[in-house]
Amino acid sequence: MAFSTNLFYVCCLFFFAFLFTNPIRCVDGEGPLPALFVFGDSILDSGNNNIINTTTQFQANWLPYGETFFKAPTGRPCDGRLISDFIAEFANLPLIPAYFEIGTDKFLHGVNFASSGSGCLVETNRGIVIDLQTQLTHFNEVVQLLENKLGKQKSQQLLTDAVYMFSTGSNDYAFPYLTNPKFPFPKEQFSQMVLGNLTAILQKIYNKGGKKFTIFTLAPEGCSPGGRAFNAQLGGKSGDCMQELSALLEMHSNALPQKLTQLQQNLTGFNYTLFDLYKLFTERIDNPSKYGFNVSTEACCGTGPFKGINSCGGKRQVKEYDLCQNVTDYVFFDASHPTEAANKQFAQLLWNGTTDFIAPHNLKSFFQL
Repeated sequence: MAFSTNLFYVCCLFFFAFLFTNPIRCVDGEGPLPALFVFGDSILDSGNNNIINTTTQFQANWLPYGETFFKAPTGRPCDGRLISDFIAEFANLPLIPAYFEIGTDKFLHGVNFASSGSGCLVETNRGIVIDLQTQLTHFNEVVQLLENKLGKQKSQQLLTDAVYMFSTGSNDYAFPYLTNPKFPFPKEQFSQMVLGNLTAILQKIYNKGGKKFTIFTLAPEGCSPGGRAFNAQLGGKSGDCMQELSALLEMHSNALPQKLTQLQQNLTGFNYTLFDLYKLFTERIDNPSKYGFNVSTEACCGTGPFKGINSCGGKRQVKEYDLCQNVTDYVFFDASHPTEAANKQFAQLLWNGTTDFIAPHNLKSFFQL
């Protein structure tokens, strides 16, 4: 009996020592958590542009960015957390590190590859952002790190169980307007090119083992404070959106379902869910009080008409800026990016919303598969 009791205690010690040195995070106590890999632009950039050789136009690593939650700038173009940060929290994951922060071991729960100013096209802000193709290259490097750390079989299982999040394409449409107020390309052909680049990336991640993808429709940048300010600068009616830009973004968003359905039909096991960020943003811009906001056409931080000049923090070309007193009153934090309060609402609907906004699955179901 004494021998059996001692053996029991020894086994317990080894068991608890294993747990403390090899933590395994689980969903509802059943199996390891799926990882979260994040791709795209400033809607999801958690700090990658802090590191690359870019301009302050595409950075946010100074106060008041980050002040609401982090109490310090992180590179997120927001006063606090992004949609992907909240999803990680809802899924019981740690904050997903930016690619340039992963070091040697901080990639088992996922990696954020997003880069402010980037698009689906390599040509969009070429040389000063991390375009989607380069984000894929970084993902392939992480795949190799996973294989080195876990072995081929376990890393493959991690990639298959993981969720892949994308918010990309807005800049492909928006930045041509900065050099030519009349869109310089045939619109439908251009949209098909952008969508073709996106779906090609999705298929390459699928070929690496990815099965669960969530894709955002594009935010209505033409109705952002920056879009309204630019429209006024071009001689448009004061307060109006840049209708031509918004129409392009809506065209892209409307074409996404068919493209994703085609991928699902052609790729065995490919699962997607489409998140209607365009609709959610538009509803809050048009009816802010319905969602707990007081201001939807003006930014919390910036200067000029609608505070739509991108000067928040005084580190860009224009140094003057004003900062609102109560950021939770606002849909937009700066000229084009949502506040943490808006991001939280978006993330809650992405996680567990109805098919009006997230279809055919909510993201909670993806993490529980």
